[in-house]
Amino acid sequence: QVQLVESGGGLVQAGGSLRLSCAASGRTFGPNAMGWYRQAPGKQRELVAVISSGGSTNISDSVKGRFTISRGNAKNTVYLQMNSLKPEDTAVYYCNFRNGLYNFWGQGTRVTVSS
Repeated sequence: QVQLVESGGGLVQAGGSLRLSCAASGRTFGPNAMGWYRQAPGKQRELVAVISSGGSTNISDSVKGRFTISRGNAKNTVYLQMNSLKPEDTAVYYCNFRNGLYNFWGQGTRVTVSS
């Protein structure tokens, strides 16, 4: 029903910035939430940030003050602006879409932060 494609990952030095994008297609109408999760080597997948179709946001304490989540004007895209990156941010980042009944995942984009 919904397809998600992430982009923007790559290699960056500590203190640098990256902007991740997620493009959604399909049946994306109605109340929903889109978010970013990440999975680091040897760790469980964890929530990074989420934004609802109404604009409310929730950001993980581990990235609060450094990362910002936002939606495009058409509500079919979501962005994650990552500033002041740390080596601990190294992970595969996954885009997520969910409503009251379903949830969908993108294929992931890799972020590597070097010291």
